[in-house]
Amino acid sequence: MNLKDGRRLGGEHLHERRKQSVMLHKKGESQEEIARLLGVHRCTVNRWLASWREGGAKVLKPRRRGVAKGSGRSLTPEQEHRIRHLVVDRLPDQLKMPFALWTREAVAMLVHRETGIRMPVRTVGDYLRRWGMTPQKPVKRAYERSEPAVKRWLETEYPAIKGRAKASGAEIHWADETGLNSSDNRGRGFAPKGKTPVRKHKGTAEKANMISSVTNQGKLRFMFYEGRFNQHVLMKYLKRLISDAAGRPLVVIMDNHPSHHGKLLKDWAGENSSLITLEYLPSYAPDLNPDEFLNCDLKAQISKRPDRRKKGQLRKTATGVMRSLQKMPERVASYFKAADIAYAA
Repeated sequence: MNLKDGRRLGGEHLHERRKQSVMLHKKGESQEEIARLLGVHRCTVNRWLASWREGGAKVLKPRRRGVAKGSGRSLTPEQEHRIRHLVVDRLPDQLKMPFALWTREAVAMLVHRETGIRMPVRTVGDYLRRWGMTPQKPVKRAYERSEPAVKRWLETEYPAIKGRAKASGAEIHWADETGLNSSDNRGRGFAPKGKTPVRKHKGTAEKANMISSVTNQGKLRFMFYEGRFNQHVLMKYLKRLISDAAGRPLVVIMDNHPSHHGKLLKDWAGENSSLITLEYLPSYAPDLNPDEFLNCDLKAQISKRPDRRKKGQLRKTATGVMRSLQKMPERVASYFKAADIAYAA
């Protein structure tokens, strides 16, 4: 007879066999006969019965197998809590460590500094996964950015702007400028493994400049311009917005580009205060501007189009993309679903 290894039996099956061994024993069956009937070794039956006599029926239930959770770890629960707390709440340079981000090597150095334990990077990776951490591409932030100013904008300043706009029936636009370059090498394409595709472009890059604005209802307006951006270009665009609004007041929110604060612009805005109000985002906070998502969408769409080999084709292609996006207000409105922009939705 082939004897079954009890270690290979599931918990319920093992429990049932143990109860059967006790039942057969009570009926007067010998241990050899019980072992034969259940297909296990006689010593196994002997052990089951001994445990039953000592502890009763409750000891027949199988216990959790394997190594106890948390045993064999290098760090104590208290050490784990402290290391995780430092990794979540601090950056390496804040702890005077020569790393920009938390890598496995950086965490290994932190563990050694805090506990004296030299931990392999593979083990560090196991701890990081256990703590719910994954490798991610970082978001860029300027050193000059003021987080208190961002918090004040989100909690106080923008809600006030929104309230005033609602009271006056004004439409809120988020505006920004962007530049396009024909030599931009965005996008990916399939090719045989080991044979990188080549994307040719003109030796002299062609450029195109654009200013645009979006609303959380999906309205999109844009204007291409020649040369450098200045107050006159911005005023020309804002006049177009006013004309398009047909008398409805506008609130235009922009970043802090020097041209956005020019005296000529502010004098003009003051003279037309019943039609337009200019507001400004916190400094170095482009992530709060929904129009940045439009700029990324535009460049991504252009990267999928055929190469711009003729002069003027870049601007023509970009205009076609923008007009297509104008016909998709639901897509433009979807920019406001991003976590950093949701405040404006």
